[in-house]
Amino acid sequence: MKKPFKEMSREELLQEKSVLEAKYEEYKSRGLQLDMSRGKPSKAQLDLSNGMMDVLNSDSDMRCVTGVDCRNYGVMDGIPEARHLLAEMSEVPEKNILIYGNSSLNVMFDTVARAMSMGVCGHTPWGLQGKVKFLCPVPGYDRHFGITEFFGIEMINVPLYTTGPDMDMVEELVSSDPMIKGIWCVPKYSNPTGISYSDETVRRFAHLKPAAPDFRIFWDNAYSIHHLYDDDQDVILELLTECEKAGNEDLVYKFISTSKVSFPGSGIAAMAASEANLADARKAMFYQTIGHDKLNQLRHVRFFKDMDGIRAHMKKHADILRPKFEAVLDTLDRELGGLEIGSWVRPKGGYFIAFDSLEGCAKKIVAKAKEAGVTMTGAGATFPYGKDPKDSNIRIAPSFPTPEELALAAEIFVLSVKLVSIDKILESR
Repeated sequence: MKKPFKEMSREELLQEKSVLEAKYEEYKSRGLQLDMSRGKPSKAQLDLSNGMMDVLNSDSDMRCVTGVDCRNYGVMDGIPEARHLLAEMSEVPEKNILIYGNSSLNVMFDTVARAMSMGVCGHTPWGLQGKVKFLCPVPGYDRHFGITEFFGIEMINVPLYTTGPDMDMVEELVSSDPMIKGIWCVPKYSNPTGISYSDETVRRFAHLKPAAPDFRIFWDNAYSIHHLYDDDQDVILELLTECEKAGNEDLVYKFISTSKVSFPGSGIAAMAASEANLADARKAMFYQTIGHDKLNQLRHVRFFKDMDGIRAHMKKHADILRPKFEAVLDTLDRELGGLEIGSWVRPKGGYFIAFDSLEGCAKKIVAKAKEAGVTMTGAGATFPYGKDPKDSNIRIAPSFPTPEELALAAEIFVLSVKLVSIDKILESR
C-alpha cells in the first residue's frame, strides 16, 4: 500500500523528488514530441473507412432511392436513406431529422447564430434582447464554450456530477431567469469526464419549465455510439421522446455526426428536433444552401448500409481505442493510486479521460509535461473563458498517439503530476 504524499515527512518528499527528477530529466533529454492535445482519431482508425472512397466511382449510379441525381442541386433536407440512417443513430423518427454538412460543431454554431440574428420560432432575436446567458456544465467541451463566447453570451458554470449536471441548480436558474437561453450538454460519455446522464437527469431536463419561451437544450450526442466495450455500455434515455411525453417537444436540439465514425473532416452531421424547430431551421437553410453534399451522404449510406453496419464498424474503432485507454488508466492506477494527489474515472466510451489534480496544480502539470515533450489540452480549457476556478482539471486524449508513444506520454504525465504535487505540498507546510 502506497503512502499518501501528504503523510510523508519533508525529508521523504525531498528524497522522492530527487528520484523523480532524475527520471524526468532522462525523458526530457530524448527530445520527444508526443501529442495528447485533442481527441483526434489515429491513422489506424481513419484507415477503417478507406473503403468508403471506393463505393462511388465514375461508373456508379449516383441516384438516391427517390431517383434524384445526387450530383445535382436540391434535396435540402438530405437524401432519404441518409436521413433514415442518421435518424437511427439519433434514436428518433425520420421526420425529426435534418441533414447538414460535414460537422455537428458547424451546425451548433449556425444554430446559435440563427438564434442571435433571427430569433427562435418567432421570438425576438437573442441579439436584440440584451445580455443573454447560457448554462455550462463543467468540466465540459471547450469548443461549446468557444461558440457562446464568440457571440458574447454570458456563460454560467454548473457543476457536472457522475449523474449529469446539478439539476437543482439548472431547474432553479432556468425557471427564474428569462435571459438564460440554453445549456450545453454532452449526455453520453461526456467530454471530458466520460460520464453519462442518469435516467432521472434526462427526465428532469424534459420537464424543465424555462422562464424564457425561447430556451433550448443543446444536446450534443457526439459519443452516443462510441463504446469501448461490447458487454459494458452506458445507455441513456432518448431526450426528444421524453420531452414529447412531458409536452415539451420544442425544448431540445439534438446534434449528431459521423465525424469520429468515418472521416472527421468529411462526415455527415444532422440535427434532431421537433417539427416546429426543424421548420424554423429550414427558413435560414433556404437562403444558406440549395443542398448539402449529397454524394457524401450517398457514399456513407452505401458504405455502412444500415445501423448494423455502423455498429460493426464502431467495434473496430473500439478494438483500437480500448487498449490505449486501458494503458493510460493502468498507468494512473499503478503510479498514482493511493498517493492522494489526483482522481480520475474509468470511462466506458468516448474519447477522453478527465484527471483532477490537487488544487492549483493543473497549469503547472501541463507545462511540466510540455517541457518533457508531451502536448496536452491547455489547463482550464474545460471551463468557460479558460478559467478553472480550482486549476485542477486536465483532459487526457489517448486516441491519436501510437501505443508506444502513449506509453511514454503516460509515464511523463504521471511524473509531472508527482513532481508538481510534491512542490505544492512542500509549499503549503
